[in-house]
Amino acid sequence: MHDESSSRRKVDDEVHEGALPAYLLDRDVTARAKVLSNTIKQKRKEKAGKWEVPLPKVRPVAEDEMFRVVRTGKRKTKQWKRMVTKVTFVGEGFTRKPPKYERFIRPMGLRFKKAHVTHPELKCTFNLEIIGIKKNPNGPMYTSLGVVTKGTIIEVNVSELGLVTPAGKVVWGKYAQVTNNPENDGCINAVLLV
Repeated sequence: MHDESSSRRKVDDEVHEGALPAYLLDRDVTARAKVLSNTIKQKRKEKAGKWEVPLPKVRPVAEDEMFRVVRTGKRKTKQWKRMVTKVTFVGEGFTRKPPKYERFIRPMGLRFKKAHVTHPELKCTFNLEIIGIKKNPNGPMYTSLGVVTKGTIIEVNVSELGLVTPAGKVVWGKYAQVTNNPENDGCINAVLLV
């Protein structure tokens, strides 16, 4: 039915220097990829170095040490409420839920607004206002509750120290790590992370 074509064309078998098959065409950017991955690694290293904290390891706090069970109801049979037994930080605009529906109770006597922050280079201590809790090493639940334990990273208002960035802007908030057990001492001592 179909005859074999008699026209024989010579296929160009010469391979040019540095030629690549079609499926490898997108891989010739190895140099750029290497540079990119190296810069990312460098940035990660810098970030890790930035967060070298005075207390890298802290004792984990158990849940039954952190919370006390509060029995409620007419016959004191309900046991779903918890009272935080550690020092906490509660923000400015905080309003409590109605007491009936509040699961985690943070006592007024254990709420702190200020911390004694030591500047490691100046070797002097300032009584600074706490802006917020960045991270509690015991877990995200304690961070969201604003619990302050040893090793917690807090954000403090350093505007009165007069710290300035290289661009010339005044630094407002800076991180500090808590170095004491606030529930034992009755105050929060921290070291500024410079």
